Amino acid sequence: MKILVTGTEGYLGSLLPPLLIERRHEVIGLDTGFYKVGWLYNPSGVTPKTLNKDIRNITPDDLEGIEAIVHMAELSNDPAGQLAPNITYEINHVGSVRLANLAKTMGVRRFVYMSSCSVYGVATAGDVTEESAINPQTAYAECKTLVERDVRPLADDDFSPTFMRNATAFGASPRMRFDIVLNNLAGLAWTSKEIKMISDGTPWRPLVHALDICKAIVCTLEAPRDIVHNQIFNVGDTANNYRVREIAEIIADVFPDCKLSFGDNGADNRSYRVSFEKINTILPGFKCDWNAQLGAQQLFDLFSQIHMAEDTFLFRGFTRLKQLEYLIRTEQIDKDFFWNKK
Repeated sequence: MKILVTGTEGYLGSLLPPLLIERRHEVIGLDTGFYKVGWLYNPSGVTPKTLNKDIRNITPDDLEGIEAIVHMAELSNDPAGQLAPNITYEINHVGSVRLANLAKTMGVRRFVYMSSCSVYGVATAGDVTEESAINPQTAYAECKTLVERDVRPLADDDFSPTFMRNATAFGASPRMRFDIVLNNLAGLAWTSKEIKMISDGTPWRPLVHALDICKAIVCTLEAPRDIVHNQIFNVGDTANNYRVREIAEIIADVFPDCKLSFGDNGADNRSYRVSFEKINTILPGFKCDWNAQLGAQQLFDLFSQIHMAEDTFLFRGFTRLKQLEYLIRTEQIDKDFFWNKK
């Protein structure tokens, strides 16, 4: 299968292509290059040919002969969305829906969209399922719901979209992110030997390892069409719902001599537990291989191997908001987040 993967220079996008290529798929990458500077370690596997292009500028020629698209190239996470909500909507909503429409026009048969469990926002009535009400709290999460809303009606006999609502990702990646909860706490534990939380850590977060997300994508692409056609899947494992304080305790247990403390601030109202029964029951070959303990140990082993320094952990290339602010401040990208031509 000839597959276009958008966001191949991102946290997840850098992990997926080698897995697809190993399974004899032909992979073309696409990425605007905002986070190219972030490179934590040299991975194994083949790097695909990558188009250096903004998704808003994709043309029909870029999709010629493409049989499937895995779309994950959006402005990522809540702080980045708050930095420029209007651009977040332009890229994440309008740009993604335009890509889906263009894909359908060009005869692309499968479209796998990276959505997020953040669409549930605040949920207090037990584990939410794909049928539960959504309650997005941020521009980032709202855009995910809008793409789902606008792309699902495009489904027909020739165009088959699937929507992957990923839990909060964690784990090692060559294009590392230290602005997601488990990875951030692991970085603090390694560099300062202290996790000092200002919150009480009571909100719930579902976690899923980056490689398990990639596994879900591979399984979706290779599944019989009728199983995944126009379906929404929560991606993760129900056993991997954790309170934030539990994540911190796991990290502190894995990283030697790490001091751990909590505050009284309970201001973060984003709290939800998620059921992942559907994907584990329906999607052939899918089962999570990782949990928080294994992920924490993976990061400890990696940091030990590369002798990670504090300035590496704090480097802007590994935090989405810092890098975008840098590109704006240095006028490398304009007010619309297009590269300045100089």
